[in-house]
Formats: sequence, structure tokens, C-alpha cells
Amino acid sequence: MQIGATMDLLTPLLADITDDGLSLVGEVTAEELGLTDDDAAARGPLAVSLDLTNVEGLVAVTGVLEGTILRECVRCLKQYEDPLAFSVRAAFIPEPKPASKHPKRVDPRKAREEAAAAEEEEDLDDQYQYQGNRLDLAPMLREHVILAAPMQPICSDECLGLCARCGKNLNEGPCQCAAEPPIPTFRVVQSMKRKTGGSSAS
Repeated sequence: MQIGATMDLLTPLLADITDDGLSLVGEVTAEELGLTDDDAAARGPLAVSLDLTNVEGLVAVTGVLEGTILRECVRCLKQYEDPLAFSVRAAFIPEPKPASKHPKRVDPRKAREEAAAAEEEEDLDDQYQYQGNRLDLAPMLREHVILAAPMQPICSDECLGLCARCGKNLNEGPCQCAAEPPIPTFRVVQSMKRKTGGSSAS
């Protein structure tokens, strides 16, 4: 089964996830994902292609999200277009229900095994919770987009950055600043020796 409408794309009904799964294909805007310009400035809509499977309430979501994000280069401070394409992998589990009035006797060994299995599951996928009969995929996709941002955005490996003195973008050509001649190392050492020698003599 395939769904393309934006609303159903981001908030699919659990009942629509059949035994064959559910495919969601379409485009979403930054606004629909709750992305602000501080999070990531998207250029145009983002293409989403997801496959959902439901096994006893645990919904696995896998797929791809693609688009273009505007970023600011840390070297030259110019905006550049960064192609975005990454795999989405997440698991949605029902929100835990309040403790039942008639608690069952728990086998400690079984409880430990279940906890270990849950931990293993958590390592495999990013886990989210859902309430009711619908999933809300927007927060999960928003988080993936934000986490895909590089720590140090650079427009190109060859980016020359800005001149430290006049601030000119060196990618547009050399600036008028005269190159400062390097200070010979031995002079620095000599002057330091003089200073230290003078202080010890007094």
C-alpha cells in the first residue's frame, strides 16, 4: 500500500500498515517538519521515501530523505547549497500504559532478558514513542535533518577563506595586503636570551 498526501505522509494510521507494510513517498517542506532557519534552511521541499512495518505494535521505519540545505561556510562565510541524502532508520513503540491494577508475577531472569533485548533494539534504531492510532513522523525526520549537519560546514575543500587582515574573500582573488615576512627564529631566541640573561644578572 502506498500513500502520497503530505498529511498522511507524516501522520500515517497504524491501521494502514498492512502485513505487506506501508510505503510513504512524497515531498515535505521545512515548515511541515517544524524546521526553523536556525535548525536548517532547506532550499525547496525535501523528498521522502519510507517503508513501514508493524510487528505487534513496534513500527520499524526505514527509507531515505533527500533535499538541499543552505549552509554558511565557516571559512569564507558565504552561503552554499549542501546536497542532503541520508538513510532513515527508526523504531516507534507505544507509550507505556499506566501500571495495571493486577500486577503479574515477574520472573527476574525473563525481565533481565527482555531488558537486554530492549537495549539491543535501542542500539540498532533511534527509538520514538507514539500514542493512539497514528504515528507522527515529523519530529523524527526533523531530528535526522538537524543531526545530518556537519560540525564545520565548508563550501569546498579548496576554500581559501577570508584574509585575516582585510576580510576579503580569497576565493575571489588575492587581496592588497602585503605578505608579512616571517620573523627569523634565531632572532627571537636571541632576544629572549638577552631578556632572561639581563634579569638573572640583576
